[in-house]
Amino acid sequence: MSTGIEWTEKTWNPVTGCTQVSAGCDNCYAKTLVDTRQIRNPKSARYGHPFNEIMLHDGRLMQPTTWRTPQRVFVNSMSDVWHRDIPDDYIDRIFDVMEAASHHTYQVLTKRAERMRRYLNRRYPNQPCPSHIWLGVSVEDERVGARADMLRNANASVRWISAEPLLGSLESVSLEGIAWVVAGGESGKGARPMDLRWAQELRDRCVVSDVAFFLKQLGGATDKRGKEAASLDGRRWTQYPEVPGP
Repeated sequence: MSTGIEWTEKTWNPVTGCTQVSAGCDNCYAKTLVDTRQIRNPKSARYGHPFNEIMLHDGRLMQPTTWRTPQRVFVNSMSDVWHRDIPDDYIDRIFDVMEAASHHTYQVLTKRAERMRRYLNRRYPNQPCPSHIWLGVSVEDERVGARADMLRNANASVRWISAEPLLGSLESVSLEGIAWVVAGGESGKGARPMDLRWAQELRDRCVVSDVAFFLKQLGGATDKRGKEAASLDGRRWTQYPEVPGP
């Protein structure tokens, strides 16, 4: 499915539904979307169920193999691949598809870093996960900085951090082994403000560490202040990582 998420080109949701694990989930855009559409159309096959109900969509598994043009694909934008209610064998099927349709770049993001680490190290015991599959963790503030440590211990080729919504300084979170950082302020009703100093500090650390930095939006309750408005010190930051060959 096409998407308005600035740092990707397509979303692929072989699973939908999720549950809250930390403060970054408080105003989850995916839950808000499902809840809003459920109210409008409670009999909808796609949205007529609670967001906390994990649904496996076999019919969507092979979608990337039908997309001929190489694209950046955000995997499970409406869920989390490593949610406890998703069986390992279903995650295997997701990875089988990503490996088979290797002309795409897959952006996989999780807040469940420990299960991701265990899974990757079991699936790829002798070599890193292929470089067209980017493995990321959400780190909204320093309280969940350990997710980045678990990512570093996962057998991945390309590691990235999503600091969105950025709810505090990430000064104590190491960027060692990280190829890409995406940052952004929270948007929508009840949005918690992002201090520009947090984003500037993170940007500066990325520059020093040679980590690609992408600022998605500044955030806000009525205007997410994205695209051209998302600038730091008069400059837009829309970098992508340099990816090693297969």
